[in-house]
Amino acid sequence: MKREINFGIGFITGRPNVCRIVNNYYKLFLEQVKLLKNTNVVFTIFILYDLSYQHTTRTDFYGILPEVYKNMNIKYITPEDIEEDKKKLISINGLTKEEADLLIGKGYAKARNAILYYALKRDIDYLLFWDDDEYPIANVKTEKEILWKKQYNILEHIKNIENVDITCGYRCGMMNPIPYIEYNENVKEEDYKAFIDGLENDAISWDNVQKNHKNKTCISYADLEIAEGKKGIEIIHKINDGGVLYGSGMCINLKHIDKIPAFYNPPDARGEDTFFFCALEDKGSRILKIPTYHFHDSFLKFTNLMKDSFPKTLRAIALDEYGIEQRFAKTAIGWTRYKPLLYYITDRENYKNIIKQTRTNLKKSVPKINTVFETCDFNSLIKELDEYDKNVIKHYEEYRKVTEVWDKLVKNIRERK
Repeated sequence: MKREINFGIGFITGRPNVCRIVNNYYKLFLEQVKLLKNTNVVFTIFILYDLSYQHTTRTDFYGILPEVYKNMNIKYITPEDIEEDKKKLISINGLTKEEADLLIGKGYAKARNAILYYALKRDIDYLLFWDDDEYPIANVKTEKEILWKKQYNILEHIKNIENVDITCGYRCGMMNPIPYIEYNENVKEEDYKAFIDGLENDAISWDNVQKNHKNKTCISYADLEIAEGKKGIEIIHKINDGGVLYGSGMCINLKHIDKIPAFYNPPDARGEDTFFFCALEDKGSRILKIPTYHFHDSFLKFTNLMKDSFPKTLRAIALDEYGIEQRFAKTAIGWTRYKPLLYYITDRENYKNIIKQTRTNLKKSVPKINTVFETCDFNSLIKELDEYDKNVIKHYEEYRKVTEVWDKLVKNIRERK
């Protein structure tokens, strides 16, 4: 008798590229799970879209091919669905309006919580979060060319998640949406270093930016042994030990729901995966890093990869290309908004000094960085830092509260079953 696995894939998206990902890779989804013996995998794809991110229309997100519907369940989560479910959280699950508003709604963390909630209601066993700019491909650099390796990402998660709480893969490509910057008489290396030090968080540091900057492209390459599944599996380090947990490529074991916290980010900030990582530590959850990659195409400049059109070289993303400056500016603001809470949680003893040094680095570097970016004024970062520093205790209380609300909801759902 075959065992059945209900496998969910959650997309939080503001870009129609999500349809291309599903349409181009659904056959790969099915191909992978055929390798599992005596196992039937039922796929449910959750698509929660935000129309305000790129001023899109609803029809932009309904381009899924008919054959995809024949092979897997597609569940759209609309803004109206969210509002309706808030009412149910209050009337059926005993949450207050404030608790429902904190848990689900508009924003990165609340959107992830909504998908978690929908997956839980549909008895999903494992839920893989997947961003709309990542492809299951690894780019391995050799002396002569780039080797492109197809990744059986879903298979690796299923093979390794049963006895742990979280599995996560590796990232290659554009590790972060940071364009390549040429140094000049206005912006020298020490200026750029001060700027990156000002933005520094769990996912970005001068060391990793400098490493990618040296290859003139800001592209990271995959390790061949990992891409071919030859390297072993490791327990991921804690955040204070240099560990990073990206929201995309992370699979959650919903059978171990007691080990799963809620997501949180400060209002209009990023960092929902970072604070999820922090909360996992509080719950004593076990996280495994598994040998599979996602290629991160943060500026959507390598979409031909989805059609198996593999270049021999990868070019730098130039600042003067359309939309690049604004994409990076939005990311820098999102990082700055979550930095105070990150260090309030992870290094409270040194928090004031960290924020002071951050402010110093930004004040010193922003005027020079502004000379490179024609359409952006990074002076706003200093104002953002001050605002989120001022509210850090409030945001910390919300961070603690949201998982209490989530645990309350899970308990109520269990009691009704």
